[in-house]
Amino acid sequence: MTLKNVINFFENLEAETSSKSEIKIYQEFIQIITSLEAKNLSDTKIQSLETELDHLNLTSNPENRKKYFKKSLSVFKKYLKDTFSLIPKGYYTTLYSGLGLSFGLLFGVAILHNLERSLGISLGLIGGMLVGSIMGRSKDAQAKEAGNVL
Repeated sequence: MTLKNVINFFENLEAETSSKSEIKIYQEFIQIITSLEAKNLSDTKIQSLETELDHLNLTSNPENRKKYFKKSLSVFKKYLKDTFSLIPKGYYTTLYSGLGLSFGLLFGVAILHNLERSLGISLGLIGGMLVGSIMGRSKDAQAKEAGNVL
């Protein structure tokens, strides 16, 4: 299945449905494929992408389309990340914010226990999220400079 066919396929699915959550998934697929086309990839990379899209079996008619295409989208994103080091916008910010929250909670409980417990936890969460977001944005900026952002 060529990249143009995939875009047309998801545009048709988008026109058929009225569910906002399904439309969001279809639009994300379209956006990713469009940005891949704009990257001017080599023929072998395009052929590899088309092979992966064929393996996803997008043209099947599943019972629960939303669940099926959401899973296919996550598999395709993982493939892009692993094979081509391409990530969606804000990938590292999201990842590092979550890690910051986790470590901030641990920090708030372990280190700031002299303060009132809820205050220590709150300060730890806020500090962890702040540090994680800053680190994630920095990493996203590096990925953007390298041209690895979709």
